[in-house]
Amino acid sequence: MRDVLDALAKRVHKNEASFVNYKRMFVPMAAPPQINHPELKLTTNVMFHHIQGMLTSETAVLAETGDSWFNGQKLKLPEGCSYEFQMQFGSIGWSVGASLGMACALKGQKRLISLIGDGSFQVTAQDVSTMIRFGMNNIIFLINNDGYAIEVEIHDGPYNNIKMWNYCAVIDAFSNGAGNVFTKKVKTEGDLVEAIKIAQQRPESLCFIECVLARDDCSGELLEWGARVAAANARPPAKLS
Repeated sequence: MRDVLDALAKRVHKNEASFVNYKRMFVPMAAPPQINHPELKLTTNVMFHHIQGMLTSETAVLAETGDSWFNGQKLKLPEGCSYEFQMQFGSIGWSVGASLGMACALKGQKRLISLIGDGSFQVTAQDVSTMIRFGMNNIIFLINNDGYAIEVEIHDGPYNNIKMWNYCAVIDAFSNGAGNVFTKKVKTEGDLVEAIKIAQQRPESLCFIECVLARDDCSGELLEWGARVAAANARPPAKLS
């Protein structure tokens, strides 16, 4: 493939028209406001504001299927900060196993930050046990909004509800007193700031931060996307001639 691309590069001509148009229309996205009230309940915007502050050239980001798709796309990546997400198949639960593989690949080079919803996590949670076994040091933000938020915005119903877990206790059970693990459940901005501080002070630990959010706290992009997918799903099947 390298040979193919080298040969192709000699034949194509640079055309910046699309990039020029993009810059002409681009409006910078406003950053989430700093609330400065640590006791207030945590919101998605505030959570991602603090995740943004964690990113450096020595970190990498992995975003799960769901609202992390859209919120992750808003992060400003420092040079050298890699980013992975999977939208081709929309495979819920993909990120936990992918976090294991990516953390292994980046071990000793970058620290992985994974953004995973609670519904997705329950599909493949056991992969965290293998992360602990092999001494991974990634940071997992478990976004606990009590269900499959992406499915709620497409078509809500009782099938989007899940059994609430004691997520930190699950990770502690995987560790079983033998792994280098830090877990923390956070409900306020102050809790989150303290948990991030501890995670950064423990660079060799697998850090699991459960962020408790309101069920209807999601991005505007997910609301729009969910409505469009719902409309597409509701169309009658095409008649075959």
